[in-house]
Amino acid sequence: MAHRDPPGIIAPHIPADAYRRAEATGQPVVVIVHTTDHAGHPLGHYLFPIVIAGAAAMGCWGLVAALCALLDTAAHAVTVIAQTTGPIGVGGVTLKLVRPKH
Repeated sequence: MAHRDPPGIIAPHIPADAYRRAEATGQPVVVIVHTTDHAGHPLGHYLFPIVIAGAAAMGCWGLVAALCALLDTAAHAVTVIAQTTGPIGVGGVTLKLVRPKH
């Protein structure tokens, strides 16, 4: 007697006696496949907003750092100008920005 395997990818899932009985009698074989429901959302659903929020936060910190660097440069420029010019006078009122070094 020639042995034939069940066709297709469902072969390992059909018991041999059920397959041979169905083959001999001509009855259809009903295969029930249990699938798992994907409860929840995929990772990309949560990851995309977190990445966008992280990029926005890093951009804000970059703007703060650039503003601090700009203010630091402006403060240094003002002190250098004040040291080189000496006292500033307008209409008889003089303003000494920097104390002279002894």
